[in-house]
Amino acid sequence: MKLIIAEKPDQGRTLASVFKTKKGEGFIEVLPNSTFPKGAFVTWAIGHLTELSAPEEYNPAWRKWSLDMLPIIPGQFQYKVVKSKAKQFNIIKKLATDPRVTGIIHAGDAGREGELIIRNILRLAGCSKPMKRLWISSLTPNAIKEGFQKLLNETETKNLYFEAYTRACADWLVGMNASRLYSILLQKKGYSDVFSVGRVQTPTLALIVKRELEIENFVSEPFWEVHAKFNVNGKKYSGKWEKDGDSRIKSKELAEKISSFCIGKRAVAAEVSSEKKEFLPPLLHNLSAIQAEANRRFKMSPKKTLDVLQGLYQKGIVSYPRSDSRYVTPGEADGFPAILRKLESYPEYESLFPLPVPMIKNSKRFVNEKKVTDHYAIIPTEQVPPPGKLSGDEQKLYDLLARTLIAAHYGPNKMEYTTIKTLVEGRAEFISKGKVQLEEGWKKVLPQKETDKEQELPPILQGETGSVMKTEVKESRTQPPKRLTEGQLITLMKTAGKHLDDKELEKVLMKAEGLGTEATRAGIITMLKDRAYIDVRKNLVYATAKAKILITAIGGQVLASPEMTAKWEKRLHEIGEGEASPKQFIEQTSKMIRHLIGETSQEAEQWEFEDELTDAFVPGKRRGGSKRRISFGQCKKCGGMVVDKGTFYGCSNYPKTKCNFTLSKKILGKTLTQKDIKKLLTEGRTDVINGFLGKEKPFNASLYWDGQENRVKFDLPVHSARQEG
Repeated sequence: MKLIIAEKPDQGRTLASVFKTKKGEGFIEVLPNSTFPKGAFVTWAIGHLTELSAPEEYNPAWRKWSLDMLPIIPGQFQYKVVKSKAKQFNIIKKLATDPRVTGIIHAGDAGREGELIIRNILRLAGCSKPMKRLWISSLTPNAIKEGFQKLLNETETKNLYFEAYTRACADWLVGMNASRLYSILLQKKGYSDVFSVGRVQTPTLALIVKRELEIENFVSEPFWEVHAKFNVNGKKYSGKWEKDGDSRIKSKELAEKISSFCIGKRAVAAEVSSEKKEFLPPLLHNLSAIQAEANRRFKMSPKKTLDVLQGLYQKGIVSYPRSDSRYVTPGEADGFPAILRKLESYPEYESLFPLPVPMIKNSKRFVNEKKVTDHYAIIPTEQVPPPGKLSGDEQKLYDLLARTLIAAHYGPNKMEYTTIKTLVEGRAEFISKGKVQLEEGWKKVLPQKETDKEQELPPILQGETGSVMKTEVKESRTQPPKRLTEGQLITLMKTAGKHLDDKELEKVLMKAEGLGTEATRAGIITMLKDRAYIDVRKNLVYATAKAKILITAIGGQVLASPEMTAKWEKRLHEIGEGEASPKQFIEQTSKMIRHLIGETSQEAEQWEFEDELTDAFVPGKRRGGSKRRISFGQCKKCGGMVVDKGTFYGCSNYPKTKCNFTLSKKILGKTLTQKDIKKLLTEGRTDVINGFLGKEKPFNASLYWDGQENRVKFDLPVHSARQEG
């Protein structure tokens, strides 16, 4: 008999579903068949069943968070079974050691992490039976049957295991040492919290903080533009004054002077140019692309997108979701006609058929075997479900994948862009831009939200003359850089190589697909939220004071730069290819950690943080263990001290007197800073706080303590109250 080990329960059940089976506890028995003449057992992990041991499990002295205990570098890394998953581990171990089982089929996800999960389980179970590898990109019955007929030798994927194992151990070294180092040093500066540091999360956070500071430090300046309306032989259009390609005028007086000069004057269409452009259909999706697109279209978080896709994959209706490729092989393209015929049978897609391009097998834009790595693009499988049978989020993502595949069989979107340069009295130059859609092409299938509202210009001939009917001066202000959405953050992580000065390292990081992997980016963003480094409000990413304090402390250290990730990814990739030594990589990482501890401990004496940053600091959620409590002021009810109690601020007298005075850390979506709390307790009211989320729209207000009602109330500024009315 064979033992088949999948990565997750649903995947295990799907793999077994193509055979006749008998159910067991934590496993399924496959009855004898042509593929498995003696039958088989199918069991599963529950994601990561094992984890690297904690520092104190190597050395009890390492439990203490102290600079004297650093660096923490185990002689030999050890994995252990996750306590909450021990029952399933024991089921796998019992099956693996069953004398009837003569060989193992590793059926974890076809990638580095899947390789690590299953092999670690087998190591801890003490199983050394012969192993084969199932390597498939979809969970349809056909793909499963074909995969079992074409099993790989375990040696073909073993280097991927070494790569994942080395990555995990090196990340542990950075996380355990750097997190303790910065937490201890920053606590000495008065910031009572745990400051988590990681190889991928910290350079990602540095990019977010960089954008935050650009927004904060941006100084908005006024400018004016002159708009004119022309009448040329009865044909009317508008234009904007420009000089040397710039329409912004820094002085209101000059703008009004230009406007006055032009009104009623003679106008000539000095230049008329038209350009036709073609926009090809979008590429098929990899995980980062669909996470960014789903966030843009549906405000769906990257983690939610991955979770929903994983569910669709486990149902066998989309291909492997953690793919980093946007192409398919000719073999997959051969299956497109059958998938498209099934889609055509549903009313949601019927109007999009017949397809303008019946086959795309020869299109290098979509079908390119050289650009398919471990997996091809995320596409619908031949198991096409009725759209109405999917949940709301499943339907949104499946529809996006289905339409992207259909759009690949459409022609380009063709546009004509026209530019008219109009001269007034031979001196003042106005530019008019317009566009006309010549052929809708693929946009019929995937409509896009138009961001630019360019006018449709009348047919103006070069040299035609007319006059200026009207002019208008419009005042505007320069705008700060736009705040990132979660989807744009995924894209920024993927393209982080663009932020390196070293062109060779930039190439490495771009080849490695930036910071993190397709599978881990959503998790990194979730981690940054959980650790109180970022807030996501209405899909926009804000860096907290805690994030700015950490990145300020790290400063120019390589930990905050994509540079280290680039170097690591290059070497890890070499390990995955069997060209580099895992042991040497760990030794180099240990050396870097020792250098970081020595250098940072000295630099910390010079660390300085602005008062504004200290006032805005809000500690993250506490997880176990007692910490020194800092008082923020006197309790408004009993005169006791108000302290941080984790998710809220409360009276320290509660254990003795049951005083129930509390202040929530977050009110109507707005997190209160330490400065806000101190001011409310000492002066009875806060400054005006911007961005409370009302039922209809955001509003600004100060908070004050109403002594009669014994509660916090809002006080709206006069101008806001008028606007509300």
